[in-house]
Amino acid sequence: MAKLKAVSERQLPRQGVRRAAKTMDDIARLAKVSKPTVSRALQDSPLVNAATKERIIAIAVKHGYSVNRNAQRLRTRRSSIIAVVLHLPQQSGRAVAAPFIFQLLADVSRALSIRNQDLLLCSAESDEAHAYERMLASKGVDGFIFLGQGTNGAWLSELAKTNAPFVVWGAVDDTQPYCAVGSDNLAGGVLAGRRFAQLGRTRALFIGNRAHAEMDLRRRGLEAGLKEGRSIAAVIDLEIADFSYETAYQAMKEKLAGKRAQFDAVFAGSDIVAMAALVALREAGLRTPEDVSVIGYNDIPFAAHVSPPLTTIRQDTHQAGALLVEKLFQILDGARPKSVTLPTELIVRQT
Repeated sequence: MAKLKAVSERQLPRQGVRRAAKTMDDIARLAKVSKPTVSRALQDSPLVNAATKERIIAIAVKHGYSVNRNAQRLRTRRSSIIAVVLHLPQQSGRAVAAPFIFQLLADVSRALSIRNQDLLLCSAESDEAHAYERMLASKGVDGFIFLGQGTNGAWLSELAKTNAPFVVWGAVDDTQPYCAVGSDNLAGGVLAGRRFAQLGRTRALFIGNRAHAEMDLRRRGLEAGLKEGRSIAAVIDLEIADFSYETAYQAMKEKLAGKRAQFDAVFAGSDIVAMAALVALREAGLRTPEDVSVIGYNDIPFAAHVSPPLTTIRQDTHQAGALLVEKLFQILDGARPKSVTLPTELIVRQT
């Protein structure tokens, strides 16, 4: 009797199942593009146009291609772990009032997941560069994504002098020695100022904290946009320690206590702050938008559902998350990517 030869399951042809493409080179050949283009497409890079990306992904799915994470780690000598650091101001309330940051975090997480990377979530307990150097060594992370700069960017400049690879979400400045991704905060402020000018408003209250670079740019833009339409326009500042609902509400309530409002427009540093202002205005007997126009910033999902629905400045968190991850991996690959400023958009609703 003839001896039967053992055959592995992999050698057995399965009816209706296509032979899996073994390598990224196979996908590149089938898609008629370069290997780096395939890599970027499979990582949802914004550097690859949508049509090409969809075609490459469709070919990869059709031929059963997937990235071997263990082989990738051995080849790159990386842990495939990225630390995302939430650098938020302390809140006076019991909960963190930063829905925009968590929206951005979700999009960063998605972009990392597409690259088969693990996310290590950290809070910014220190503004010392060496603390992050130690984390780089002790926790086995490949790099950092900082969501927020805090009120003092000097520590980030110090961190840039080390070997720690990182990118930052925040204000973009040509003098920064590190790569940042952020919305055009100055232009966002200008959009708000122009809108107020179109509505005939002449005195705008800015609620924020100018110690934060992003807030300072928004305030400067507000004044510039407002004065484009009216040379006599003025901006009044209401400084708040943090951006929680409770802090903003209390500050606005005190501003309005026993006085006639000396402003006819409010530009808030965030949507949460704007929502607090809406309630304080209503309690003071002022109507929105008849007496006071209000514009927020970020366009969080809930902004469309408050009463009245909030006019605001939109930031694109999906694009921001993808770019933060893309820039970090360019750094990990030895490049020195430039910072990116993303456009903002005025979303007109009913305030």
